[in-house]
Amino acid sequence: QAGNFIMLRINEEGERIPLTVADKDAEKGTVTLVFQAVGKTSAELAELCVGDSLLDFVGPLGKPTHIEKFEGVVVCVGGGIGVAPVHPIACALKEIGNRVISIIGARSKELLIMEEEMKATSNELIVCTDDGSYGKQGFVTEALDEVIKREGKENVALVVAIGPVPMMRFCAKTTEPYGVHTEVSLNPIMVDATGMCGACRVTVGGETKFACVDGPEFDGHKVDFDELTKRLAMYKESEARAMKIYEEASHGGKRCWE
Repeated sequence: QAGNFIMLRINEEGERIPLTVADKDAEKGTVTLVFQAVGKTSAELAELCVGDSLLDFVGPLGKPTHIEKFEGVVVCVGGGIGVAPVHPIACALKEIGNRVISIIGARSKELLIMEEEMKATSNELIVCTDDGSYGKQGFVTEALDEVIKREGKENVALVVAIGPVPMMRFCAKTTEPYGVHTEVSLNPIMVDATGMCGACRVTVGGETKFACVDGPEFDGHKVDFDELTKRLAMYKESEARAMKIYEEASHGGKRCWE
């Protein structure tokens, strides 16, 4: 369902990484995962070709998105790779009769993803790029503020924001003065995805929650983003070293889709 994620591992030596489901095909029995190759594991995943296999592919995990018919408009905001997990949420909300306004953004036109898919699942789609190379120039938070002012805060029932942590943080800051409920999807470090290890703990409303079993979606106005940012930065140096070793060992080999 919308909001669920998959925990996968490429091989015995690999780490487990969570990827939120971007789409599904019940007839074919497939799910679509969208990711950006930014670290060792995601780079290895990008090297796989049709017919290759994964050691572990576990899911669906996490609590699915709460879907209901709202009285007001629903605004779905996706930043960068966060557009992928926003897509099934927008689709599910629109399917039951909600008016959905979607805002998607990226640093540039080249990095923008799933525009046509989001257009098909939204009543209105607003596209933003930081550099102005496509759509509106500026951040998704600016477009979000404009939509709330245009529609009227009392007519915006829900905002769903998924993307980089700073983007979700500022979306929540944008909606808070208006009193518009805002859900964000958190993707902290995960190890077992069962709530046993506690690696994915986040503080929400002063209480400790585990993103893998209590989330991944939480009230954005209650998330301790300072703590989340610090925890995500804990292994940056180790991740950079692992990526450097991988790049040196792979000799810049091309991926199947290149």
